[in-house]
This record gives sequence, C-alpha cells and structure tokens, in this order.
Amino acid sequence: MSVQTPLPSEKLQRVAIRFAGDSGDGMQLTGGQFTNTSALLGNDFATFPDFPAEIRAPRGTTFGVSGFQVHFANEHIHTPGDIVNALVAMNPAAFKVHIVDVEPGGIVIVNSDEFTKGNLKKAGYQPNYNPRRRRARKPVSSLSNSDVTYDARVAGRW
Repeated sequence: MSVQTPLPSEKLQRVAIRFAGDSGDGMQLTGGQFTNTSALLGNDFATFPDFPAEIRAPRGTTFGVSGFQVHFANEHIHTPGDIVNALVAMNPAAFKVHIVDVEPGGIVIVNSDEFTKGNLKKAGYQPNYNPRRRRARKPVSSLSNSDVTYDARVAGRW
C-alpha cells in the first residue's frame, strides 16, 4: 500500500464544483444535496443542471453524460461559474466530456472502479489511457456498495 503525501491546501473565495456521470447515476441528486448543505452553512450559490443530449444513450458513452454544477461562496454569486475548480467524474465518459472546463491545477476526483478497459473504450480512449492531472482516484462504487451492505447488516435487514 502506498502512502500519499497530502496536497497543499488553498483557501478560495468562491468555488465551482461539477459532478458528472451517466444519466441515472444520481448527479442531479448529489448536486442538489451539496447545494442544500452549502446553503445551510450560509453560502450563496448558483447551480446549473446539465442533462444528456440523448434520451436512453448507452451507459458509459459521452452522449449519456449528466452533470450538475454548483458555484458557492460566502458572498453574492450571480452565475453558475465559467471555470470549474473541482470535477467529480463517475466514469471515463464524464471525465472526457467535462475535463476541458477544469481550471489548470484544478482538482479532479474520479471513480477508479469505472476506469476499466471496456469503459475507456466506450468513452473513446485507448485502453491504457492515464490522464496527467492533479486528481484523486477513489473506488466510489466499491465504497458505496460496501457501506450499503454494512448499514443493512447493522440495521438487521440483511
């Protein structure tokens, strides 16, 4: 197991975060929850939901990517933001569609469980594609599944 050095932190006056994944992955719900939490903390915000261009596009393709952007700050916000400070991409297709909007040096969090050879191919990448950016790879699907299983067992419903 490798030990990662913590990234340097930086205090920003305003932040734009984009959540992106396949239609049906819950990006609108995630963005809405993030917005509600930010509002409860007293922040001003503007949001921009982004729905896929095609109805029922094949999973994992760039045509079916859904997103939700929230721009928040402790001062007045007037737009959902032109530049994304942080991207949360649930699959290679979402990464491919939205990475161009991330500021240089921005933070990118990807669901490493979905960056398989098959999903990379569906998104139009070479099987060994490895983007070179400041990013965090987290097995979101595995973590979510294990958390749900654990919670159900504790609750006596398993």
